[in-house]
Amino acid sequence: MKIKINNLKMRNEILLKELTKRYPQLSSIEDNIRMAAECLITCYKEGLKVLVCGNGGSCSDSDHIVGELMKGFENKRPVNNNLKMKLLELGGDRGSLLSEKLQQGLPAISLTAHSALIFAVANDTDADLIFAKQVVGYGNTGDVLIGISSSGNSQNVVDACITAKAKGMIVIGLTGETGGKMKPFCNILINVPERRTSFVQELHLPVYHTLCLMVENSLFGNQP
Repeated sequence: MKIKINNLKMRNEILLKELTKRYPQLSSIEDNIRMAAECLITCYKEGLKVLVCGNGGSCSDSDHIVGELMKGFENKRPVNNNLKMKLLELGGDRGSLLSEKLQQGLPAISLTAHSALIFAVANDTDADLIFAKQVVGYGNTGDVLIGISSSGNSQNVVDACITAKAKGMIVIGLTGETGGKMKPFCNILINVPERRTSFVQELHLPVYHTLCLMVENSLFGNQP
């Protein structure tokens, strides 16, 4: 078992080094990316979940991250034996297909995806609270919030970070160089070294792809 664990850790280091080789400008925040990956791995090992939010291009990134976490990315993710047996017992031939086709998901929710709720909060309360309101409802102590803002100043993301901290969650910020207003409320800040919005977003994608790969590798890397 120790050999397998060491190999998984080594693989994660390789993934991180591959990232900084392709994007040398990210070398300055390599430790932050490593810490974020370890935080997410711990979250999932403890049976907790991840919430993600952002606006515009970062809204799309939020959905993208959830997609990589909730279904197989590069590793096989067979459902556990207990669920497999239940599916076979209850579903017959269809249960057999489900037991083979379904993948183990890593619980993640994009706070950008609930349009009716978002517009209800915006209309009835305050548009800046659209993510914070969901953090109140979904978030629990030990869960992780990934807040994405190229400037770090998006008020609805800042408010989500404040609320997450108040609920005892871990906050990972994906921002541009300065970190903006989000910085004081992030346990881990991944502030990519760019300030122009499009350039920041171009660096966010390889960062969160690597994070998702590192998490998946740690939890499913021993699958045949």
